[in-house]
Amino acid sequence: MNKTVEFFFDFGSPASYLAWTQLPRIAEQAGAQIAWRPMLLGGVFKATGNQSPVMIPSKGAWMLKDLARFAKRYGVAMTFNPNFPINTLTLMRGAAGYLDSERFARYVHTIFEALWVQQKNLGKPDVVAEVLSAAGFDPAEFERLVNDEAVKERLKANTEEAVKRGVFGAPAFFVDSEMHFGQDRLDFVAEALAR
Repeated sequence: MNKTVEFFFDFGSPASYLAWTQLPRIAEQAGAQIAWRPMLLGGVFKATGNQSPVMIPSKGAWMLKDLARFAKRYGVAMTFNPNFPINTLTLMRGAAGYLDSERFARYVHTIFEALWVQQKNLGKPDVVAEVLSAAGFDPAEFERLVNDEAVKERLKANTEEAVKRGVFGAPAFFVDSEMHFGQDRLDFVAEALAR
């Protein structure tokens, strides 16, 4: 039976971006499936009392250097977004809305790249519309999608489930019932999928 890795993520997390660049290869090598689990990191922080590492100056400075090290190790482009932190509620509703469609992968690629390679300020609706249009999405359709009550509820339910299962930040991965936190723990995810 094929293994599954659940990937709880938020676009506003640079570590989620780095994990996204690596997880598909890891899953493919293990013959595993990825269960994409968009969640709202701000909701997780509020529920758990956690906060972004950049809120602590010395930890934030270290984290920026560490993210750059990992981007270099992975051979991927990454430029820390000067607009960080960005309210990702609408973006994550988009992920929840496109989740079961053939457009999901393109949407995720578009948003992660815009935030962590192109440094776009996706906290601004007009910038989101511009980025989505350039990627072939209809901004009006996107606006309807992110305001759909079922989509809002799906994101809320994913976030609440994440908290109930012990998630305190992003990215978080589950293989079977075992949680692994942080893109720097992908080796443990690979090992768990190989078992």
